[in-house]
Order: sequence, then C-alpha cells, then structure tokens
Amino acid sequence: MTVLIIGGSGFLGAELVRQVASAGRRLAATFHSRPGSRVGATWYHLDLRDPLRLEEVLDTVAPDVVINTTSGGADWAVTAEGGIRIALAAAERRIRLVHVSSDAVFSGTSRDRYREECLPDPLTPYGAAKAAVESAARLLCPGAVIARTSLIIGHGRSEHEQLVHALVAGTRQGTLFTDDIRCPVHVTDLAAALWEIARSDAAGVFHLAGPDALNRHALGKLIARRDGLDPARLPSGRRTDTQLPGGLDVRLDSHATQQKLRTRLRGAHEFLSGR
Repeated sequence: MTVLIIGGSGFLGAELVRQVASAGRRLAATFHSRPGSRVGATWYHLDLRDPLRLEEVLDTVAPDVVINTTSGGADWAVTAEGGIRIALAAAERRIRLVHVSSDAVFSGTSRDRYREECLPDPLTPYGAAKAAVESAARLLCPGAVIARTSLIIGHGRSEHEQLVHALVAGTRQGTLFTDDIRCPVHVTDLAAALWEIARSDAAGVFHLAGPDALNRHALGKLIARRDGLDPARLPSGRRTDTQLPGGLDVRLDSHATQQKLRTRLRGAHEFLSGR
C-alpha cells in the first residue's frame, strides 16, 4: 500500500506521518511552507490552489490511499476548492480517500450531541468550506471516509496548548471562553484512528473526538495543571459577549464510531491527567 498524506507537515499530519512510517508502508507527504523531518517519507511541495501541481504529485506517487489532513482555515480556495480537487482526483483515479473534517460544520444549536448522520449547518466560512468538501467527497467517492474531529491536543504543540502557555506567561492577550464547548481529542489517538480506518474498507462518516465535553477555559486549566502552570492566571470570558461567529456548544457523539475501532479515543481528563 502506498499512502499519500496531504498536509503532512502540520500538527496532525506530522503525527500521522510518524505512525504510517513506523508501520513500514511506502509513504509520501506534502507540505506548503517547509517539509517535515520524518525519515521514511518522501516530501513534495503542494499548493492546493494549483490543480496542475496536485496532478503532478499524484502521478509521481501513484497512491492507493490519500489522507487529506490540511486546514487552510477560512481560505476558501485552499480549504474548499483544494479539498474538492482532491476528491475529484481521487474519484477519477480510483484512489481511496480519507478526508479529515471538523466539528465546525455544525452550528451548535442542537440540544443533543451531533451524531454521524447529522447534516452540516455551519456558521463560519471555515465550517462552510469543510462542509463543501464533505459533500464533494460523499458524492464523488462513494467509498470515501469523512472523519470529523474536534480540538486536537497533544505533546504541548497544539495551538490551544501554546495559547495557554502564552496567556499564563503574559506574552499574549486573549480570553478562554467558558461557553465554547468542544470534545478534545489527543493527536496520537486521532492519527491512530485515521490510520486504522484508512487500512480498512470502511466508508462514510466517522466522528473521532474524545468523550469529554469541555469549555475552552476548563480545558486550559487542565493543560496548565499538567504543565505545572498556575491556572488562576488564565483569563476567562463568554463568547456570547463578543462578535465572534461560530457555534458554541458543539459536542460530537463518537460512540458509534468508537464501537467500530480498536483504537480508543481518550477523553481530555484522562490524557491531561499527567499520568
């Protein structure tokens, strides 16, 4: 099996590259700014706004599986159009596609947790872009995997962990919201689950999030305690008091997915306990 990880130099992509390389599979990965350093992967520069370059990479690698871990944020040309180009190319070449999506595809207006069968109703450009790629992947590649996830934490390198350290140190201004709720997942667990699914013949929508629903301030306090920082130094506030768009209480229900996996998705209280 030849695996191509698009976005392999990112936070999730780098962990996935590590795990796939450790499994001894033929591996290629793409980067936008700078290549990763992992031995065992062949690196290719890729700008998803350039369709010809995507075709060149696919021609060179000839992958059996493409795992798209990229996140261009609210940049529609990268996140939406780039992701759709990947889905279209995968369909034309009959390549297995695993697309990593986000809980941002949901508005947070549901009174229940969001299950795999729930349809997107995004409130932000990023969520809309991810939802657009979900539709493209589902319609163009019936055998594709759409893997929705939540806040990705782990090893001190995630954006949220770095923000917590900067807020405690006073090197950055900001607020951790007490009404912005997600289901954090550890990057190691997420990558392992993606790799497990990629090796299978499973298709459809999967939810890969931890079982613990936490607001961002509570999550920040757990991170601070794990790292020996003073959680009292973390500023708190309510997102509803700002003009920031996006869903507030977005809880992914991963129970159905977890029953299909050997990989266990730990909750934040467990993986941030310091044990």
